[in-house]
Amino acid sequence: MNLLEVSAPTILVIDDHLLFRSGLKMILKSEFMQAQVQEASSVEEVLGDAQARPDVVLLDVRLNGLSGIESIALLHRRWPGVPVIMLSSDNSTHTIRQAQERGAARFVSKADSSADILQAIRSVFMAQPLSQGLSAAGQDSVPLKLTPRQSEVLHFLSQGLSNKTIAKKLDLSENTVRGHVQSVMGLLDSTSRSEAVFKARIQGLIH
Repeated sequence: MNLLEVSAPTILVIDDHLLFRSGLKMILKSEFMQAQVQEASSVEEVLGDAQARPDVVLLDVRLNGLSGIESIALLHRRWPGVPVIMLSSDNSTHTIRQAQERGAARFVSKADSSADILQAIRSVFMAQPLSQGLSAAGQDSVPLKLTPRQSEVLHFLSQGLSNKTIAKKLDLSENTVRGHVQSVMGLLDSTSRSEAVFKARIQGLIH
């Protein structure tokens, strides 16, 4: 699908820096004048709001609450088929590989020019590869891989512990633990904690 063929594309920007969101929105509107640009400061805000399905998501890696890397699967579950472009000031090989493994369509450094960001959006719609971009492989094409923190949370979930108890054991806020639990459930395509534990045991993630 060519972006020019979409009469009014919807672009969702998820970033916790208001100034960056505002600046990026101006750039997007100047290039795609008919576009509807939605904004959110966190993935939790998006998941808790009945927003219309976007045509593309621009997602920051470092966010308050759930990180961008952890949220890719949740966004794919919410909007199957919607490409996620990662934005980050951290363009290390490790971060890019993590984004790719989780199913990101492209990766753009915040240090890149606005033209690079615009080209990333065009390339997603036109299915053109980027020199620094990621392959468009879907999340189902790679084995499920949890972060160390997600593995810890899953371990405690298998013991039937509450979010409050897990938070105390990991020295985290209860809200942060809740976010990790949601992320694990999303990655395991589960609607309950018990289902997530069940699927994790089948896949050998816990014993």
